[in-house]
Amino acid sequence: MDTSPAQKAISFALSGNWEEAIKANLEILKGNPEDTEALCRLARAYTETGKIPQARTTTKKVLALDPVNPIAIKFLEKLKTAKAGKNAVINHTSPESFLEEPGKTKLISLLNLGESKNFAGLDPGEEVKLVPYSHKVTIDTIDGKYIGRLPDDIAARLKNLIKEGNKYQVFIKSVTPKEVTIFVREVERGPKATDISSFPTEKIEYVSFTPPELVHDRPPITETGEETPD
Repeated sequence: MDTSPAQKAISFALSGNWEEAIKANLEILKGNPEDTEALCRLARAYTETGKIPQARTTTKKVLALDPVNPIAIKFLEKLKTAKAGKNAVINHTSPESFLEEPGKTKLISLLNLGESKNFAGLDPGEEVKLVPYSHKVTIDTIDGKYIGRLPDDIAARLKNLIKEGNKYQVFIKSVTPKEVTIFVREVERGPKATDISSFPTEKIEYVSFTPPELVHDRPPITETGEETPD
């Protein structure tokens, strides 16, 4: 089991123990003040505890070290609308983005999750990307870090539809150390897939009920489904 200082900091973040996450990342930074990953984690932890000014300062340190750091750039943009206080708020995707539409949206639990550090900093509502390969479809962060992959049946269907021109948006729905759930929305259908549903409604098997008074009006049914002779 990985018990490195970085993994401990990530574990604190995934479990929502933000005060300990702050301590763990500060400890890492004592040994290496230019560790941009630790700085990014620290900025997130500061935000979760309402320490918005410290979060901004920390994020700017990352950008001073790495001006094109995609996580810091994105996070600093979010911090522009954050409110300081115990219950800090950062604007994410609007709740309307999670409205379900039959055939066009689906909640999916990812398989074969990547390293926890790849998704420890993700928030519900944060956009990620769908990446099709020849034999699988993965979900990656915007900056290209692997999070997990889609189940084979869904992956096969979406790969074919993407080839036909379909386009999708993917958002994080929930994150825990052992499970990442995403929300996939079809945003455009290709010209050859206009009548094809991205996520067909699952068939519901109905169990018929025969009123007691009619039971003796019909021959009994065998286990094979055939009526037996009188």
